[in-house]
Amino acid sequence: MRHTFQSEQWLPYPIELVFAFFANPENLPRLMPAWQKTRIEKISLAPPPIASPTPSSLTAGAGTKLTISFRPFPYAPLRVSWNAEISEFVWNDHFCDQQLSGPFAYWHHCHYIEPQTRTENSNPSIAGTLLHDKVEYEPPLGTLGNIANSIINWQLQKTFAYRHTRTLELLTIS
Repeated sequence: MRHTFQSEQWLPYPIELVFAFFANPENLPRLMPAWQKTRIEKISLAPPPIASPTPSSLTAGAGTKLTISFRPFPYAPLRVSWNAEISEFVWNDHFCDQQLSGPFAYWHHCHYIEPQTRTENSNPSIAGTLLHDKVEYEPPLGTLGNIANSIINWQLQKTFAYRHTRTLELLTIS
């Protein structure tokens, strides 16, 4: 059975900066909780999109394949391998990745961004970017995986909360 997880974060940065940050696969390990010790094992970049900001920045595109590994829980002696491919990529709009092989029976994650101006309290309007993540997934192990879905959903909530904090930190120093 497939499930959906969604998350949003508003960032006080222009859409071009936010999209370029997420389109760079080297940032993925930096966005994962430190205890997972996520690392990129292999990357096969597709030709960069024409609208790419600079040829020197590492940018994914439709067809980019990535293999990462991570610890599934703190202090785990084993690593889980995850192979994914960018299936859709529209510069400064969205991109989607799908699992080719890994811990889930199915995984499809889309990152959508849009410019959004916010007014807080009596402060002047602040231009920024709304990041919306939509994850469709199917746990492994059929019925047992569905029983474990509450744990998976809890872990996704924690991971995205961490990711939101790290995104703001990393964009602030870049």
